[in-house]
Amino acid sequence: MSIEMMIELKNVHKGFGPKKVLQGIDLAVPKGESLVIIGGSGTGKSVTLKCVLGILQPDQGEILVGGEDVTKFSTGARKRILSKFGMLFQGAALFDSLPVWENVAFGLIQGKGMNKKDAHEIAIEKLRRVGLGADVGNLSPAELSGGMQKRVGLARAIATEPEIIFFDEPTTGLDPIMADVINDLIVECVKDLGATTMTITHDMASARKIADRIAMLYHGKIIWEGTKEEIDQSGNAHVDQFIHGRAQGPIEMELLKL
Repeated sequence: MSIEMMIELKNVHKGFGPKKVLQGIDLAVPKGESLVIIGGSGTGKSVTLKCVLGILQPDQGEILVGGEDVTKFSTGARKRILSKFGMLFQGAALFDSLPVWENVAFGLIQGKGMNKKDAHEIAIEKLRRVGLGADVGNLSPAELSGGMQKRVGLARAIATEPEIIFFDEPTTGLDPIMADVINDLIVECVKDLGATTMTITHDMASARKIADRIAMLYHGKIIWEGTKEEIDQSGNAHVDQFIHGRAQGPIEMELLKL
């Protein structure tokens, strides 16, 4: 029986002027699997996500979502495919002008045209799913701690019950305990939905907890891919240096090139 691929990147290139960011990315994420892309700052992790979402147009290559090449989509077709996605942004990216519950319900009201009463009920249920009470729904984002904002961001990401969820540095700015709480919630919520997920992070504790497979991006290429259980025996010196956070190793420390 063949495995159904939900996301496929085939020889994807993307540059900005003379700077070549992605230099032939090949990745495949089976339906229901969690892929985590690791790598240092500036290696192209965010650019990869933005190309899949259609925010950026690759210079070369194919990006298939559910078997359809999204690089060739019209605006209308892209809107249809984006309705399959949920997203947890790096800084939670909540709207300051909206109460928490409307932030969670944003995709339901604006994307699916749901009335506010029904959307409010779903938003409160999703807040409960991430461990927040109904009273939090009436607060403004500015009244929340960083950890609570991440939970609200996760509630928003799952509110439309998407087929695919992207996580952009989901534990950035959190203390280790709250980061672990968020990782646990991500695993539980994704399992409940049966969603396919793609995460970008440099947090190895997070990667080990939420990944089925891990891929490392370096200089615009995938230099290693395997299961999270295999990463400690990757046999790749760059991967080994990164996952153990060593200053010494083959990864060039650009900041030291004075």
